[in-house]
Amino acid sequence: MKFINRTRELEFLQRKYNSKEAELIIIYGRRRIGKTELLNEFSKEKPVLFFLGRAESKEDTLRRLNLMVMEFFNDITLARSPLSNWDDFYIYMTENSNDRVVLVFDEFPFIVDKFPEILSVLQDNWDSRLINTKLMLVLCGSSISMMEKYTLDYKSPIYGKRTGQWMVDRLDVVHLKELFPKYTFEDLLTLYSVIDTIPGYVVKFDCNLPVWKNIETKILAKGEFLYEEVEILLREEFRDPSNYMSILSAVAGGLTRFNEIYNKTGLDKSLLSKYLSILEKIGIIEKNQPPTLNFKRKLKAIGARYSINDNFFDFWFRFVYTNLTELERGNSGSVVNTIQSEFPMYLGNKFERIVMELILHFDIFNYSRIGKWWHKDIEIDIVAINENTNEILFCECKWQNRKTNVNILTELMDKAKHVNWNNDLRKEYYMAASKSGFTKEAKIFAKQNNFILLSSENIEARI
Repeated sequence: MKFINRTRELEFLQRKYNSKEAELIIIYGRRRIGKTELLNEFSKEKPVLFFLGRAESKEDTLRRLNLMVMEFFNDITLARSPLSNWDDFYIYMTENSNDRVVLVFDEFPFIVDKFPEILSVLQDNWDSRLINTKLMLVLCGSSISMMEKYTLDYKSPIYGKRTGQWMVDRLDVVHLKELFPKYTFEDLLTLYSVIDTIPGYVVKFDCNLPVWKNIETKILAKGEFLYEEVEILLREEFRDPSNYMSILSAVAGGLTRFNEIYNKTGLDKSLLSKYLSILEKIGIIEKNQPPTLNFKRKLKAIGARYSINDNFFDFWFRFVYTNLTELERGNSGSVVNTIQSEFPMYLGNKFERIVMELILHFDIFNYSRIGKWWHKDIEIDIVAINENTNEILFCECKWQNRKTNVNILTELMDKAKHVNWNNDLRKEYYMAASKSGFTKEAKIFAKQNNFILLSSENIEARI
């Protein structure tokens, strides 16, 4: 798959490269998100030393480091007098970085695990010598919790030394059609709902295969890369992932409130709160609250709603984890049939999310907050607000095989009256998104009331 998107990330890195200062950049994000590919693309035609952390002995790490430096600087003296520690390495880099050089430590947590002193050594060398060089040092890693602990936490020896950081996220959804040009809109939404826009998963799918054949052969087939991917990632992030898996299974099954998850998992409430906070911190779970909520008065966790923020994790726990017995027996075909019978409801929730992600591309207004809104028994699929301009958007999404009628539009306007936010000052916008389009009456009403109507064709045009 060709390198795609990442314009903002590349601009950020290039801007740091063009500076005349020493740079210490932190790049982090979940596995398979494309961090290494991003750094490879950025470093094309640049002088770069790229060192990958491995689970190996200290001696092997230093041996590889010395060989990399010797080859880069074409310095055969290092064969006779190799660099024996990290101080030697940083001193050598200081003496030989008269021009701009990019030094990348990929999978940095592996290096720290073997050399805990490396952070203090880097702090000392950065302050005493590296800061006066033209070195661009990039520390990159996939364990979000470890990268934050080692590089961004105030207890870290290099806290405050960084000159920039970037958390690499999934690809923009607008690039899906470019990656799978033969897919219909429903195929693209299915793809998005299953593997999200994670580059490491996208490359596993064959754009020439039907989407459900991809799902069956790339995810549901025992032995395939994606079959155990979620368990592998959780084991890498946590020593014992069992409680986290119980929580994620509960949330994927539709239990979104704290007490619901508590009753399902049986975990102690303080432990559950801790685990949810950790899952939220590393980006797997999202704690949702109405965007109009006064954030000075934080919504208690018990009133929040939790959702899985990663579509692949959501799909895996909803459909793979619950069917592992059948899949282990090789019955992927029957499992596909089971999934397809339950998939429309799952797809409806993801339709809301993809509309939410695309709203900015429709140039209505730049929102500061967006999300689902609820109060008592009233819910609105999407509410977006701009606190500076007092603009507010109300949106209803319908994933159904019939045209959306005018009742949905009038009900949305009625529900909007219950949203207590800058009532006398706000400028209101109304939107409805429908898989199957709208009835004639709905279109007339929309025109009379300045409703924005989005059909699947409108949405596909933005992907």
